[in-house]
Amino acid sequence: MMIITRLISLSSLIVTLLGTTAQVGNTQQLALKLAASDEPTLDNTESLPNTPQLLRQGNQLSINGQIKQVAWSQWQRGNSVRTGISDTAAMQRMGVELLNTDNYTQQPVQWFSQSQSLEAQLKGGYRYLDITDFALSTGWQVQVDGNTLLISSAPARVQNIRQGQQSWGSRLVVELDRPSFWQISQDRTQVEITIEASSDSALAARFQHSGTFSPVVASSSSQTTIRVKVPIGWRPKTTTINNPNRLVVDMAPDAVVERNILWAPGVRWQHQFISIGSARFPVVWLEVNLRQSGISLKPILSDRTTLVGITTLAKTAQMWQASGAVNAGFFNRKEQLPLGAIRRDGRWLSSPILNRGAIAWNDSGDVKMGHLSFQETLTTSREEHLPIVGLNSGYVQAGISRYTPDWGATYTPLTDNETIIVVQNNQVTSQKPGGAFGKTAFPMPSDGYLLIIRDNSEAIGLLAAGTTLNIESNLTPVDFSQYPNILGAGPLLLQNRQIVLDAKAEKFSDDFIREKAIRSCIGTTASGSLIIAAVDNRAGGGGPTLSELAQIIQKMGAVDAVNLDGGSSTSLYLGGQLINRSPVTAARVHNGIGIFLPSHF
Repeated sequence: MMIITRLISLSSLIVTLLGTTAQVGNTQQLALKLAASDEPTLDNTESLPNTPQLLRQGNQLSINGQIKQVAWSQWQRGNSVRTGISDTAAMQRMGVELLNTDNYTQQPVQWFSQSQSLEAQLKGGYRYLDITDFALSTGWQVQVDGNTLLISSAPARVQNIRQGQQSWGSRLVVELDRPSFWQISQDRTQVEITIEASSDSALAARFQHSGTFSPVVASSSSQTTIRVKVPIGWRPKTTTINNPNRLVVDMAPDAVVERNILWAPGVRWQHQFISIGSARFPVVWLEVNLRQSGISLKPILSDRTTLVGITTLAKTAQMWQASGAVNAGFFNRKEQLPLGAIRRDGRWLSSPILNRGAIAWNDSGDVKMGHLSFQETLTTSREEHLPIVGLNSGYVQAGISRYTPDWGATYTPLTDNETIIVVQNNQVTSQKPGGAFGKTAFPMPSDGYLLIIRDNSEAIGLLAAGTTLNIESNLTPVDFSQYPNILGAGPLLLQNRQIVLDAKAEKFSDDFIREKAIRSCIGTTASGSLIIAAVDNRAGGGGPTLSELAQIIQKMGAVDAVNLDGGSSTSLYLGGQLINRSPVTAARVHNGIGIFLPSHF
């Protein structure tokens, strides 16, 4: 049975499960292309008349024929079928501005002349905004085709582009004959604006000089793209205006849209400038109340089946169905291996290194930060005690390292001439030469682990086949052992409100210590909430040093804080999108911290 849902007229707000085909005006050809979709099945459990019942959802959005990966959902409330899209996607992919709010169930928005407060629903890691009535008032046409939500508007045209220098920076004004969808992205030295509107070749020909602040315009039958070079540390601030319809893009060192949105119970999304001396840093952060019912934090990995691998934080968060996330620990980018502590639900996945800073937490909302060391000791059946220098770690050292099935189905030598000791059911079953680095994949025993011997011939003789082994683990400080979840990064920034930064002691290089780079960090407040922050380049310059980062998080009210991996890894995710940077500039990462929230329906 074909079911096609159209939500742009009052009559189409009542959709029965018998199925209808709607063809109105210029959507007739589009409707004929819609594929058959399965009939939605409502939850058979009894519910209150106003309780939303999920009908269908997908992860692909077509905006005037341009396909984008965006989460959308449809639900039924009473006799009305409602359509929602991810709020961060509406902002970043369509140009809908999210305004400040202290009510997580209502999100005020603005799009050219249209201003409304939209109902918000949390489901499966996303916050969906009900666009049903908004689409009606703006003239959008909304349909469903299987996994794809199709949104279209009347064709728009760019009538003029104006650019001028101001005392504070540069202003670009795009004049449109009607409101249209737009999005903006930025790398270090270029801002790119894409508008779903055509423009003639003569207009594009006027803007082909590629100097700083000089726009370069390219057009197609349905899209206009404007690229503008900007100095490092400059950023765009966008505004839409009607009568006439205009998209205004201001580019300046301090052009930031400040934001304060209660995104969910216990989760507040903020974007503000924080000043340290004469420098002003744009900071995007989530304040999370871990004692709020239903909120939990977990380490998340780029692959569920192995510790080897990296991907974008957005993909990792979506795979784990996390509502929010931040990149966390360091890793070997070339070999894609962890370099620090990862403990999830009481299970050690990778050991700490170099007594570096770490964060630990439990499901009751208790958090600890400090330096962390981990020691495993092998005891043989002959009462010989052998230290293990690392568990599932990409930090290669001489001695004995241990690799478990959490590492993956196989282990491939990380250095030349390793000795592979196979242990099954706590007993050594064989020894094998590892050969050359990266050449041979050795199977991981499902009922044991591998011991990898590097530059320790004495240990090889003590671990002959048939030797029975016992493992003892110890943490320093010992109270870290009370926390089921741990992630290591460093250096430690604050303890008891005081800056305790000592990157040298945590074996970070001089270049790392001096570097000015965008950074991420995490801290606790006196009230017990977490501040999870991404700090961008200062107005008109580079990102913060570690010392400046410690001052920033201290000024934000943190009591304890630790630095996370930074630079191109710095990624803060919320509801389907990165909220601190354009995804094209974000590097792939190994692990992160995921924020998990209960659904409203």
